[in-house]
Order: sequence, then C-alpha cells, then structure tokens
Amino acid sequence: MSPSRFTRTLAIALATGITLAGSLVHQAKAQVPPRFYWKTLAGANAVPVIFQSLSGNANPLDPAHVVVGDAAFEATLLIPGYAKILPLFGRSALVAVLFPMGRASADVTVNRTTIPQHASGYGDPMVEIAINVIGPKPIMSIPDIIRYEPKFSLDLLADVMFPLGEYDDSQVVNLGQNRWYGRVGAPIVLQIGPWIPGRRTTLELLPSAWLFADNSNYLGKTLQTDPMYQVEAHLTRDLTETLWVSLDGTSVFGGKSTIDGHAGESLSNLGAGFTLGYQLNDHLQATLGYIATLNDSEPSDLKMDVLRISLVYGWHKVIEGMGRLGGEQ
Repeated sequence: MSPSRFTRTLAIALATGITLAGSLVHQAKAQVPPRFYWKTLAGANAVPVIFQSLSGNANPLDPAHVVVGDAAFEATLLIPGYAKILPLFGRSALVAVLFPMGRASADVTVNRTTIPQHASGYGDPMVEIAINVIGPKPIMSIPDIIRYEPKFSLDLLADVMFPLGEYDDSQVVNLGQNRWYGRVGAPIVLQIGPWIPGRRTTLELLPSAWLFADNSNYLGKTLQTDPMYQVEAHLTRDLTETLWVSLDGTSVFGGKSTIDGHAGESLSNLGAGFTLGYQLNDHLQATLGYIATLNDSEPSDLKMDVLRISLVYGWHKVIEGMGRLGGEQ
C-alpha cells in the first residue's frame, strides 16, 4: 500500500470512529446517532455542524416531552460542537460539548382560540462524558487502530444540560428549559461478523435514564417530571468502504409530568427511522437521518418527527503529519 493510500485509510478510520454526525440528537432528545460510540485513536478531534428540522405536539427541545394536545410545534436548529477522544484511567473516553441555536414556533389552542408563539436564539448547552468499561483498550498508536475491533463494547456515560438557553415563562415554546437536566446511560456495541471496511455490521443499544430538576416558572407554575427511561437501537451495515446505512429504533417510557400538583400521563412511545452516512473525504463525513413516533394515534399520545443532516470534520496530529510526509514522497 502506498503512503498516501495508507494515510487515507487511517484518516477514514479516524473520521468514522468519531461519528458525532447528526448528533446529539440529545438536542432533539430523540436519539443518539448510530456508530457514535465506536472508538478511534486517542487524541482525535471532531467538530460537528448539525442541522435539524423537528415537529410534533410537544416542545421538541424539551426531553420531558410535555404533550400539548392542541398544539403544533416546529423547530429548526443549527448545532455546532466539539468532541475529543482521550485515554482515562486506562480506558478510552469521549468528551463532547454542543451549543444549540435556532428558531421554534407553536400554534397553541386555548379556549378555542389559536395563539401563535415563537422563540429564537440559543438553547441549553450540553456536555457529555463517556468512558469505556468493557472492550478494547485505548487506541494509542497506528498499529492499534489498524487492529481495532469492538467485538463487545460497553461504555458508561453522563450528559448534563446547563440551563443557560433563552426562556420566556409566559409561553410553552422555548429554546432553553429553565432547569437542570441530564441522563446516565450504558452504550453497547456488538460486532457482527468480520471487521473489514465495506463489510462491517453492528448491533448497538443504548439504555438510559433522563433525570430532571424542577422548573419553578413554567407558565407561572411549577413543572416536575419523573425520571424518563429510553432504549435506543441501531442495526448498522457498511454498503461500501465509505457508505453505510442504519435501521434505527427507540422506546421511551415514564417521564410523567406534574404541573402544580396536576399530574399528566406517563410516556409510552415507540419510534423508527434510518440513517445514511457517507465519507466525503479524508476528514469530512456527512449523515442524513429521519425518525418518527409510531404509536401516536390518540390526541394525548406524543407525536414527533426529526430530520437531521450533519457534517463532521475530524483530525489527528499524527495522521496530519503522516499526510504531509506522504505528500513529500
């Protein structure tokens, strides 16, 4: 293999290892993208730029999904971020931050009168820390990344959303949520078959629990939300060395919200969708994804759909150096 082709192979391995692409639907609160928890060379960096279009009968930026049966929400978001892979306590770890911004609107019907509401600006920033506890050791060298296979991999993660986004206590549509919230989870990656680019297949699961502080000024009232539990699943498959596809599913339950002592209903929702990922060049990856709720026929059921397009730029100083050496030869 020529030096330039060898470097390209490593660069693609680097970029596909950090698939922040589409992410953090943490901000759509719908689903983490497939292949997000694959591992790559320690010291790798990634900058995602994520576009999302969301609609439904609950504020799509609020993970509590407080259903407003007579409302129609729409939101358009742009979410830049940064992620880094590093060794921690002898294991591979991921640190990521996201900064959502955009516009949201809703038509809310009160006493047979439809009232339009709008919000724009910045949402609640998010920090995620994830560390591998079962699986390959940190990828510290070029030979390690070539030999990498996830086989069975288990991580532990913690997400925290900081209540810094813009918030108007007189309306239900907001980019910020005026309270602390976050989740803990255990991402699982199961390798199926050989780990050969163009033939890789994985089954990925993410059970998690969302936890919410109180919002003491929700339309002048106090909003409390029970823990919400979520299970996400992805069946991913390479179509070529640079193109892959995933079938995605999610299940959400719990998360009953109470407003000044008046309890709502617990969530019990299923969702399904797909993701396509494509490696544009040595550093740049694009993804397209869509997911929507399934059991949403009743007025009180959560209805939500998300279209997601993202670009992720990944780099590592070692591979950058090899690329310069390859260009000189």
